[in-house]
Amino acid sequence: MIEADSGKVLEAENATMPWYPASLSKLMTAYVTLQAVKDGKITLDTVFTVSSVAASQSPSKMGFRPGTHLTVDNTLKMMLVKSANDMAVVLAEGVGGSIDGFSVMMNQTAQKLGMTQTSYVNPNGLPADGQITSARDMAILARAFIKNLPEYEYFVHIPSIRFGKRITQNYNKLIGRYPGADGFKTGFICASGYNLVASATHDGRRLIAVVLGASSGTMRAVRAAQLLDRGFANNGLPWLKPSLGTVDQLAPINASPPDLHDEVCSGKRHRPSDEDDTPIAGSAPSSTSGDGSNAMFLASGLQTSAAKPSEWLAAAPAPSDPIVVYTGPTRTGASLTAAVAADAASQDTPKRGKKSRVAAKKKPAEPKTADAGAKSDAKPAAKPARHANAKPDTKPDAKPAAAPTEASAKPAKPKAAAKPKGDNKGKGEGKPAKTSGEPKPAGE
Repeated sequence: MIEADSGKVLEAENATMPWYPASLSKLMTAYVTLQAVKDGKITLDTVFTVSSVAASQSPSKMGFRPGTHLTVDNTLKMMLVKSANDMAVVLAEGVGGSIDGFSVMMNQTAQKLGMTQTSYVNPNGLPADGQITSARDMAILARAFIKNLPEYEYFVHIPSIRFGKRITQNYNKLIGRYPGADGFKTGFICASGYNLVASATHDGRRLIAVVLGASSGTMRAVRAAQLLDRGFANNGLPWLKPSLGTVDQLAPINASPPDLHDEVCSGKRHRPSDEDDTPIAGSAPSSTSGDGSNAMFLASGLQTSAAKPSEWLAAAPAPSDPIVVYTGPTRTGASLTAAVAADAASQDTPKRGKKSRVAAKKKPAEPKTADAGAKSDAKPAAKPARHANAKPDTKPDAKPAAAPTEASAKPAKPKAAAKPKGDNKGKGEGKPAKTSGEPKPAGE
């Protein structure tokens, strides 16, 4: 956890342990895209086209067909709120010409910002060799977003979007629930666990918390809230604690990212996703600082001594009007109304199911001949068996990474966070899974 203004580190545990970013990669995709807007290379009204490569990305995604047109503005909102993997590729190809070209821009920006432990190979965080970061580097990126792109910062704290009839809430559970929450992004793949970069502002003071490798979407929010609680409560005797310096001064750890695949995804009937709503029984312990989890409410003037993280996280977010997103060029007035209606109508179009496709292919029975009276002994061809390694259809922010073949090959699974007590559980995949491509939870 750091102060956004000064960069001072308030807490840090394994903050420089290499980790898999998953959909936190989309923060850099947004940063590079918005920097291009600020530099006048494109505008928020610039129209990009969904390519076949973008359409082929794994969930979570919007699912538009190749050839669909979208403005930069709408694409950013869909990517950051729904954590749509296809929208990240639309931006990458529109700004950088290709995924590889955009990845070069992402890495150049990371180096310029001092993110010395980070490397990117795709814009959405789906498992891939070389897609690595750390809690330290994600805190640096979040701080740069606030300092360098203040006019576009609203993109990282939109509570929800509405596309046609479909409303999608921000996967960051602090938005609309934790007082003063104003950013940033979630991420998930099996190898990294559940990641979150979060920020909140109280009385003009803004803090950034980074949690990597949590066991569920709810737990990462609880951990981030506990970090923010302690930072805003500012209880105890901070002058007795040794200074941790600024975030850029944290010394990197030379290690391979741990792989949490077996811990996070094994033995579950349904593969978890970035939309995980796993309930937490009771309130999670508030680390070792001793500050109660009610500090967030006290800091905001809310006298709710009985409130626990598990309770307020289970509640619905504060009421807000979803931001409308749509396909096509920028529209206003009646034109916008028509575009929204058209998108809603497209969601009503029934899709041809398996039965209808089979029926369409059926040929009329041929008349029986004199020789056709006997029943044939030939058995119909057996339905091809599903490949043993076929992956189930999921909705992650990033494709789950494959589990290591030998237990001994798995590195230790330390906790990571930009703070001293284990609120930043490590985020990694021993080896990022190779993909074509954020698991659904990776696409958050």
